[in-house]
Amino acid sequence: MSYSFLLTRKLCMCVIVFAVCLTIMPSLYAQDCPRGTLDRLYCDVDGNLVADPPVDEGDWAEPNTIIFSYTPVEDPAVYARVWDGFIQHIATVTGRKVVFFPVQSYAAQYEAMRSGRLHVAGVNVGGNPVAVNCAGFIPFAMMAAKDGSFGYEMEIIVPVDSTIKSPSEIKGSIMAFTSPTSNSGFKAPSALLNSEFGLTAEIDYKPTFSGKHDNSILGVANNDYAVAAVANSVLRRMISRNAVDPSSFRSIYQSPTFPTTGYGHAHDLHPNIIALIKEAFFTFNWEGSELEKEFIEDDMFIPIEYKSDWEVIRNIDAANGVSYSCK
Repeated sequence: MSYSFLLTRKLCMCVIVFAVCLTIMPSLYAQDCPRGTLDRLYCDVDGNLVADPPVDEGDWAEPNTIIFSYTPVEDPAVYARVWDGFIQHIATVTGRKVVFFPVQSYAAQYEAMRSGRLHVAGVNVGGNPVAVNCAGFIPFAMMAAKDGSFGYEMEIIVPVDSTIKSPSEIKGSIMAFTSPTSNSGFKAPSALLNSEFGLTAEIDYKPTFSGKHDNSILGVANNDYAVAAVANSVLRRMISRNAVDPSSFRSIYQSPTFPTTGYGHAHDLHPNIIALIKEAFFTFNWEGSELEKEFIEDDMFIPIEYKSDWEVIRNIDAANGVSYSCK
């Protein structure tokens, strides 16, 4: 059985919930329009790779309560507190109630936006293409430092007393990934292990999935996993709040820099609400905030464009044979 087949099967398992949505939506929602790789629910007339707003203004969503969620890379309970001040800021700017939605999985987050139950979200890097194509997600911002620099790297870590010194020695091991849709937690390391070290999953090593980056990190630190691929941005945050002892693991590989979590909105929100949400992101005062304390390397939100800023991620997906089919 080929690795590309296994990868596609695992990705489909993660987004299979979307198929349920398709079965309950009438066929009249399918539109005859240019859409590229977008699902049949969406159009992309302008060719910017994200869903256009509904043509009929009567279909523009104007929720009394705006639902916000952050990608479940770590314990959602931690981030309910971290995002509280920012959520209050969105509420002030928009004049609407804003609620934090603690999603437990990537697929649950995408399905919530697709079904209209989620309006604003921070989506994991590797999941942005899935959310864009299957859930009508429109990324518009990411976190950055004061000088405008941004990004993180994928690192492969092992327990501090491990005999593995380099990725070439992973052969024969069980390797922990996070989720099939995660860039640093699965797609990037899979492609890099194959292209740089000639290692193929299920042949040279056995993949397993922990569900989240913090699970993988703690698993390595506690010798539950022999090796794991994680985002070093999550790793640094866990170290800064003493959630993991940095002396309990070693890094044996670091990738080139990738973009960070993409923040965006549902494609069908009313343009006036979208404008206010963007205003809230770009006017938020980070100084002394919980966001500043948690995301210690970042100081602001900067504008992004999915078509250009996520090209490297789409290229990794292409190398892995990933399709954004939602059914």
